[in-house]
Amino acid sequence: MITEPSKRPKSPLNGERLEQLALHYAGRYATSRAKLAAYLARKVRERGWGEEKVPDIGALVARFAALGYVDDAGFASMRAASLTRRGYGARRVEESLRAAGIDEPEREDAHRQAVQEKWRAAEAFARKRHIGPFAAQAADRALQQKQIAAFLRAGHDFDMARRFVRAEPGEVVEE
Repeated sequence: MITEPSKRPKSPLNGERLEQLALHYAGRYATSRAKLAAYLARKVRERGWGEEKVPDIGALVARFAALGYVDDAGFASMRAASLTRRGYGARRVEESLRAAGIDEPEREDAHRQAVQEKWRAAEAFARKRHIGPFAAQAADRALQQKQIAAFLRAGHDFDMARRFVRAEPGEVVEE
């Protein structure tokens, strides 16, 4: 019979160890202030706190932002570009940034970027899903409705979705 080695419970966190966790997380992942704060709060909740003074996670996150380890505007721009390349529309980009805890001023530039790239995003989405001009054969009405719904869920507006879905296979859809 093989026995597993017993796992020793991890010791409670202190200020130094919390800062090391924050530094490791910010160095490994592109993150926002809100995501870093949520990560640190989760770690304190899981492992406990070994000091008398309550941890000031907000101050630690603010210091990391001041040092440039966490940049919400850069994170927002990068996330918007990534989602746009994958075929998601401006509304979906906005929702993703709001869920990541990005404040309104940082979201504005990313939203503007997504709106400027909306045509390329819709084209990428249609290509990836083999819709309209990228389909092997024309879709019937029921399939077109499903494709329009998929476009809308991906954050594109209805007119853009309809233009791509109603295009014939091989047709060039003009911007």
